[in-house]
Amino acid sequence: MDLVYAILSGLIPPLIWLFFWTREDAHPEPRMLLFACFIGGALAVICSGVGENIIGSIITNEQNKYVAWAAIEEIFKFVAVFAIALNRPDNDEPIDAMMYCITVALGFAAIENTLFIMGQLNTGGLAVGLMAGNMRFIGPTLLHTISSSIVGFSYGYVFYYGRIVKLLAVTIGLGAAITAHALFNLSILNAGSIETLKIFGLIWFAVVVLIALFEEIKAVRPHKSVHSILRDI
Repeated sequence: MDLVYAILSGLIPPLIWLFFWTREDAHPEPRMLLFACFIGGALAVICSGVGENIIGSIITNEQNKYVAWAAIEEIFKFVAVFAIALNRPDNDEPIDAMMYCITVALGFAAIENTLFIMGQLNTGGLAVGLMAGNMRFIGPTLLHTISSSIVGFSYGYVFYYGRIVKLLAVTIGLGAAITAHALFNLSILNAGSIETLKIFGLIWFAVVVLIALFEEIKAVRPHKSVHSILRDI
């Protein structure tokens, strides 16, 4: 019973968020491709776990460890997006990269949440598991969504430019995503209940910003004068 609850609590919130975000795309992506991205995000949890265990045995400083873990998770999520979706013909408009990045992030969050809730159920029982499930719905699930969407936005914003410009944009976006993720990790490290509520309030504010980014990415069009110069870079 605990296992069923953990799986449902881990999967259902990310799926609800996925339904919400896909409605931002006027030309929905193929369901099988989104499913592949979701599974890719789930597999990225395994790769991240291996990397985090290795880093955890090397880095002793707790703060540095949390920063390194944030970097590992963001990098593996992007690797999954790049391997599955970004080079496919279906990636044919600026908003698509954001959708793929968010889908991978939600797949990642689904498995991470399931494992976390299982641990909470084993140590604290059902009541603690219920509380953990609710907190994961608000906190880390949205964090993964927001951080990955930064990378997707960076790629989509320069969609009509060449490879070097896209590489630069993704590098900047990935750096920003790692920074946001690391700041969240460090902020909750020793935070009390009031500080935690403030942090979650900032996450909801970031969701509002994310909705604004969707509107911005929808407005991206080829810039002929600049594009003609940079399209072959």
